[in-house]
Amino acid sequence: MPNLKDLKNRIESVKSTRKITKAMQMVAAAKLRRAQESAEASRPYAERFNAVMAGLAASVGGSDSAPKLLRGTGSDDVHLLVVMTAERGLCGGFNSNIAKLARAKAYELKAQGKTVKILTVGKKGRDAIKRDHGDLFVGHVDLSEVKRLGYTNAQDIAKDILSRFDGAEFDVATIFYSKFVNVVTQIPTAQQIIPASFEETEDAQGDDSGAVFDYEPSEEAILADLLPKGVATAIFSGLLENGASEQGARMSAMDNATRNAGEMIDKLTIQFNRSRQAVITNELIEIISGAEAL
Repeated sequence: MPNLKDLKNRIESVKSTRKITKAMQMVAAAKLRRAQESAEASRPYAERFNAVMAGLAASVGGSDSAPKLLRGTGSDDVHLLVVMTAERGLCGGFNSNIAKLARAKAYELKAQGKTVKILTVGKKGRDAIKRDHGDLFVGHVDLSEVKRLGYTNAQDIAKDILSRFDGAEFDVATIFYSKFVNVVTQIPTAQQIIPASFEETEDAQGDDSGAVFDYEPSEEAILADLLPKGVATAIFSGLLENGASEQGARMSAMDNATRNAGEMIDKLTIQFNRSRQAVITNELIEIISGAEAL
């Protein structure tokens, strides 16, 4: 059983930890608002962009004149998995959930006889996947020095991926990130970006459903120009969603840690008081026994 000094030191240590977790929770809450606003502001543009691209892709179809980024290489033997996570931890299951989804996809593809390559964005994802699939790594993007993510960061990642695609290093590219819903809920998401895949949405119909568009230049030329921007846009949206998800998960995790520290302090304080009472009782018994012996 620990003595009074050990219990007192432990209580002080847990109190110090609670101060740290409380401070981290407040910092994450402040950062969350800005990150959430950025993520939510990017959604309408990304959704409308995808809707327009879906209409163009539908008009081109699977013709041979379609851009390579749309029709693909004609094969799906080599897959590039772009795993986007945070540079820092202490954010609950945010990083591990993305890594878990990417690992499951890698195992699934390897079971099908496909070749898998992994490009990591963020140190925590690289560390989580290295043990199982370290031999599949082909690159890493370090964003630890970036204070605020911008579109140029997404463009740099997109250029790297597109250069690998032009060099015939892979056939299919999929990005992994966490979609922000609220502070408690973040959904690990896998999105194929090469060949471009567009889902029909209500925005694709919208108020223009009865309109007929005549494109100049041709749909193929427009797609050839916009598809690389579409890759960068998808990556940028994923990074923004990750930023909001990371801060939300960290805020929730630090809140839980703060409350757990408070509960531990209460338990240790009760144990300290009981031990102190036992010591005082023993001392009184010794004094009384000594007095009676006289």
